[in-house]
Amino acid sequence: MPNYGYHLARAKGRAVRGLYRASLRILPKIDPARSFPLEVFSYSGEAALPEQVASVRSFLRHVGRPAIFNIVSDGSYSELSKRLLQDLDPCVSVRDAADWVPKDLPANIYPYLKNHPTGRQLALIMSLPVNNPVLYLDSDILFFAGADDLRAHVERRDAPALYLADCRFSGDERLLRGPDEATDPVNTGFLLLFQKLDWSLSVQRFLESQGEPTFFTNQTMTHLTMHANGAAPFDPRKYVLQLDDQFVYPDRYADPNIALRHYVNPVRHKFWTSLFV
Repeated sequence: MPNYGYHLARAKGRAVRGLYRASLRILPKIDPARSFPLEVFSYSGEAALPEQVASVRSFLRHVGRPAIFNIVSDGSYSELSKRLLQDLDPCVSVRDAADWVPKDLPANIYPYLKNHPTGRQLALIMSLPVNNPVLYLDSDILFFAGADDLRAHVERRDAPALYLADCRFSGDERLLRGPDEATDPVNTGFLLLFQKLDWSLSVQRFLESQGEPTFFTNQTMTHLTMHANGAAPFDPRKYVLQLDDQFVYPDRYADPNIALRHYVNPVRHKFWTSLFV
């Protein structure tokens, strides 16, 4: 029997996304009620324009206005889309991924960091922070009313970094040296970086690996680096990445009490069905 709930949710997600994309230039402005003390970085491209707009707006509404909200382009944003993004709020700035490449690494890693789609994302993350702590987030994250506790995490600073806990290990297993290294999986989608991290372990593993990088090579390198540097996870009950509601109609986690949900590809349609929670 067809799973009507699942297919209805996907159809609704497609419809809402289509309407939202068509309305991007007439969305009402958001006047954030408060400021947020850190610079924010996000990495995306033209294909994710509706998600990036919705994510920025949800951040402004539920977290506040950062000093700068840097949207780092993968190179595909049109000039029209760049202007649309910058018109969202005075804090938004569109940057180029080519400007965010870490220095003084072995030469063999640079083709990956400069040319691979997720390698360019990793290059950005490896370059952060520059001077002060920063927040990094993917474009497919929605924020909810519970995100008001993010300031407490910023002020506490009891670890060199905080990361979004993944619900399962999704990575490039060639970079691991045993099953134990896959425990406490890290997701690259949401990172609070208080200081420069030591990436030497993950860079060495990359150089030792055989074959071409995969979609998840960057996430595995971030996973290894977070654990090597003593980073800590956000509370997964409030900072949510889950897949167990993929095949049902409702979003089991979208609620004013959570801070955010990362709508990774298998549940991306729920990004749109939960947009107005």
